[in-house]
Amino acid sequence: MKAIVRTKYGSADVLKLKDIEKPTPKENEVLVKIYAAAVNPLDKYFMRGTPFFIRFVAGLVTPKYKTPGADIAGQVEAVGENVTQFQPGDEVYGDIHNSGFAEYARVPEKLLVLKPANVSFEEAAAIPVAGLTAVQILRDQMQIKPGQKILINGASGGVGTYAVQIAKHYGADVTGVCSTGNVDMVRSIGADQVTDYTKEDFTQSGEFYDLILDNVGNRSVSELKRILAPNGMYLLNAFSPALMLQLGLQSGKSKNGGQVMRNSDVAKAIQSDLEFLKELFEAGTIKSVIDKVYPLSETPEAVRHLESGRARGKIIIAI
Repeated sequence: MKAIVRTKYGSADVLKLKDIEKPTPKENEVLVKIYAAAVNPLDKYFMRGTPFFIRFVAGLVTPKYKTPGADIAGQVEAVGENVTQFQPGDEVYGDIHNSGFAEYARVPEKLLVLKPANVSFEEAAAIPVAGLTAVQILRDQMQIKPGQKILINGASGGVGTYAVQIAKHYGADVTGVCSTGNVDMVRSIGADQVTDYTKEDFTQSGEFYDLILDNVGNRSVSELKRILAPNGMYLLNAFSPALMLQLGLQSGKSKNGGQVMRNSDVAKAIQSDLEFLKELFEAGTIKSVIDKVYPLSETPEAVRHLESGRARGKIIIAI
């Protein structure tokens, strides 16, 4: 089978299309014929091996996981003897952690659920990591409630587009922050107000927010406190070393004057949450925003597009 393989850390040039052995599922695994996968920021970090602490998970000197790709959608081709949830022919999607940029992957059944019936494989592959992140931050960490005012910085990105829609599902008043070219799109997916950061500084608006979800990490703690309500919560969902350090030193997970300001938790691949997202898609409550679809052979270009920071929604690999 064909797969993207890396044997060293580096730029997107280390990603090579190669023929490798087709996997065989173990007793609690299924073999998935992959039709689509999505590119995530973690693919970039694991590819480059930076920041260095990534290597304690990914391999100190050379990559432990040769084929990247966490988000997949495809069809079950074979099942292990102990698999009870799926059978050949089932259309599935999920966060499989690695090995997604390939024609086939063997996957523990607990990482998959049935694909939403009303979406394409490309739209389904866009969901897992970004969708799980948005749900678990808004519902579990922020405990979002109807009527709360939430500001989403980076509303046009992968997590941001789902967060806007899920926040509206929970009855919040949503302000999205994005660039000029994405204003109409962010408004179209449900944002009540949209701030174009190239024309307006959202930290100088005079508005106060109960919740701030920051997918960018480009403003200081002091600037963010200025617009956070007295008992509000700010969560950073971006790799911003300076801001992460500020948050860790000044408050961590403790309250500071009634405000909570901290880093978000890492999303977990939980079947019940994938089922919840499936239900939202099938009800027409949310949809995937896809920036561009690349063939498997152009995976390096897809990763470069992600690294450019100009993608809106998700970047998809069609397999």
